[in-house]
Amino acid sequence: MANRVSRLASIAAIAVPLALAGCGSGTQREGVKQSGGTANAAAPEINIQIPTLDGANASIDQYKGKVVLVNFWATWCAPCRTEIPWLIELNQKYGPKGLVILGVAMDDAGAKVVQPWVQGQRFDVNGHSQTMDYQILAGNTKIAEKFGGILGMPTSMLYSRDGKRIKTIVGIIDRDDLSKALDSQL
Repeated sequence: MANRVSRLASIAAIAVPLALAGCGSGTQREGVKQSGGTANAAAPEINIQIPTLDGANASIDQYKGKVVLVNFWATWCAPCRTEIPWLIELNQKYGPKGLVILGVAMDDAGAKVVQPWVQGQRFDVNGHSQTMDYQILAGNTKIAEKFGGILGMPTSMLYSRDGKRIKTIVGIIDRDDLSKALDSQL
């Protein structure tokens, strides 16, 4: 019995940090420091064009004057899917105050996989079945590198109204911490 408990404790000690860290590996450009869930990059390109699922383009630069949360995610990433209802909730609460959420889907197959997934998925948001109500973009490694790189998914980057990155969250977001950051910016 003691061996079994010890073995379960060992498995939990490995599994919990992995679950909290997120999915997969990402890219990180040299010069990006990771500490305490935040990263400071030299000056990521905010005017890069990122394809939308319908073939248009978007960039953080077009949202100057608004607070922008860029969320790198993938359809196959369980922690990413856990965050989606929270992001919908944050969008509903803070969108009218000037928040823009951009979900950058990092699926290798791109829009042809992501678009039907986004259209078909429903999420429980405060007892209501809802679809993703924020803009979804088709990302890739080159796009992630232009943001300073990502270590895994989900990764979220918060930009101030003047386009400066103020927070990077590697792994699943802490809703209370992010809400405090949004309250201070909005």
